[in-house]
Amino acid sequence: MFKTQIKFQRILCLVALICAALTFVYALGIMTDVYNLYGPLGLPVPEVKGASLYSNMQPFNKSLIAVSIALILIAVVLFITNTHTRRKYYIGNYVAVGLYAAASLATTVWAYINISTFRAQYLQVDFAALKQWAELWKQSYSDSTFWFDIGYVIFGLTIITSALLVFNLFWKASLIKEEKALIEAGKTENQG
Repeated sequence: MFKTQIKFQRILCLVALICAALTFVYALGIMTDVYNLYGPLGLPVPEVKGASLYSNMQPFNKSLIAVSIALILIAVVLFITNTHTRRKYYIGNYVAVGLYAAASLATTVWAYINISTFRAQYLQVDFAALKQWAELWKQSYSDSTFWFDIGYVIFGLTIITSALLVFNLFWKASLIKEEKALIEAGKTENQG
């Protein structure tokens, strides 16, 4: 049973790191569809209602990049403490799992609120005027909400991974407890 559990924790730690990396990639890409609200001079298109969304999202985007880097570093702590290979967890392993779970939960709630807000604002943009402007200036045009929507998937996977890391922690503790009980039963049998 321990082999299955250890294989599971290895995969889980790797998935946690991948989710953190995906959060970083997402932070770099979220502005992609919103960028076309800016004109060739680097200013919001004045003729398009809602074009200021790009500049409104900048502080969130910068924070999301910083938070995603922190999440990557916290995921690396899982590997530094050997959480991915330890048969028995020590205090550092419990701290690493708790830190990742707390950080990913806080990041997900914060990002979900902001992404939902900005997605709603993006849908209020006058896309007909934006399309005319883009054709006039030979700029790219997109009314896609892909980058907003994929965020829900990425952060959903991050939360599931965190929940599974915590589940794994309890699973490991129960296996250790069962092993100790078997060892004690074996000692009692040998003495009697």
